[in-house]
Amino acid sequence: MSTEQLSAAIESAYRRRTPRSEALYRRALQSLPGGDSRTSVFYQPYPAFMSRGQGCRLEDIDGNTYIDFLGNYTSLVHGHAHPGILAAIQTQAALGTAHGAPVELQVLLAEALTKRVKSLAQVRFANSGTEAVLNAIRAARAFTGRPRILKMEGGYHGTYDAAEVSVDPGADPPAFPLGRPEGPGLSPGLTGEVLITPFNDLDRARDVVRRHRAELAAVIVEPMLGAAGMIPAEPEFLGGLREITRECGVLLICDEVLTFRLAFGGAQELFGIEPDLTTLGKIIGGGLPVGAFGGRADIMACFDPRRSGFVGQAGTFNANALTLAAGLAALELLTHDAITRINRLGDTLRAGLQDTLSRLGIPGQVTGAGSLAHVHFCEGPVRDYRSAAAGQRTVWRWLHLVLLHRGIFVAPRGSFVVSTPMAEPEIRAAIAQFGDALAEVQPLAVAPALTALA
Repeated sequence: MSTEQLSAAIESAYRRRTPRSEALYRRALQSLPGGDSRTSVFYQPYPAFMSRGQGCRLEDIDGNTYIDFLGNYTSLVHGHAHPGILAAIQTQAALGTAHGAPVELQVLLAEALTKRVKSLAQVRFANSGTEAVLNAIRAARAFTGRPRILKMEGGYHGTYDAAEVSVDPGADPPAFPLGRPEGPGLSPGLTGEVLITPFNDLDRARDVVRRHRAELAAVIVEPMLGAAGMIPAEPEFLGGLREITRECGVLLICDEVLTFRLAFGGAQELFGIEPDLTTLGKIIGGGLPVGAFGGRADIMACFDPRRSGFVGQAGTFNANALTLAAGLAALELLTHDAITRINRLGDTLRAGLQDTLSRLGIPGQVTGAGSLAHVHFCEGPVRDYRSAAAGQRTVWRWLHLVLLHRGIFVAPRGSFVVSTPMAEPEIRAAIAQFGDALAEVQPLAVAPALTALA
């Protein structure tokens, strides 16, 4: 069978399993551009529409069931419809969802976060990770009086304009420290406001920080490049960033929207660093929309409305009671033991996926840490955006569909996420089905085939 015939057969099998999803997608196209409100959930030929989630399993509108290794892009650390979180939501819903006034739950969740994370003296809440990053960058600029920020190539920090630079700059990116706005509609002036360096390249980062210290408000970094493929920071990289920013009077913002699940005090606890500001989201909302940012008290004082010249932070649903109740329940469930258990399951998963690649003789690297994993089809080590982008991405279009056929729901780009409802049987199933799916698409997992299909 030719590669064209194989890819057509995979797509045809997907269409046969999901006719109701296809029909609903065609209907959605009439009222929603592209059929949805979220770019990241789209994949070809159309996404499966889900009807139910329970624990670590999903069911689509055609009745197909899946083990959910996506977890709404890492946010559902306790899976779907956890009884403890549901009870908290139901109790609060009966008391009101948003009051236009402070509620005690806001204090309780803020205290829970500041107790877990050493670097958080104070926090404020928002409605998404994007808003958390927006406000953290605004705080850094207000506190330092400087306009520029430095971010890592391939780093995703939400859809705030200043963060939407060189997330995926393509095969011909500009020379460092210049970046490229991520798409149409973004101001070309961003290239003057946002500097770019490679992830895990401490020497280059030091050089840029030193040369631009007089105009640089902050360096923002993920402890693990999530969108680029779960690429962990090397310990000396984050430690070195902390040293050079402190030396130059530049603030360090640690984006823990994705990585907070990796340890009780977040990835910064694992790496032994104390950033000036931290952004949070995803798991701290218990499955509801949430964002938070916080850090040093003197920086966070910029938002104190009792001060003259304070930075305003409005938001109709900031710290709404329903999200706070769900988030507090989720954090209480995410104990040291729970984190240790899912991290061990993640270790087993990554090892099994890597062994599968080796057994089939397919070049690939499995990256990640703790409960997070990503499969890259490439020869060499993956330590930054460019080494990840050099891999064979196209194969995931077909591998993703075959995994869906086999009941494994993962990110279309190749990420796997472990949640607390999972146990060894789910991990073994993922490894086994990955092996069978990879064997099925193996003719597509070689460079000539991928070139032809791209």
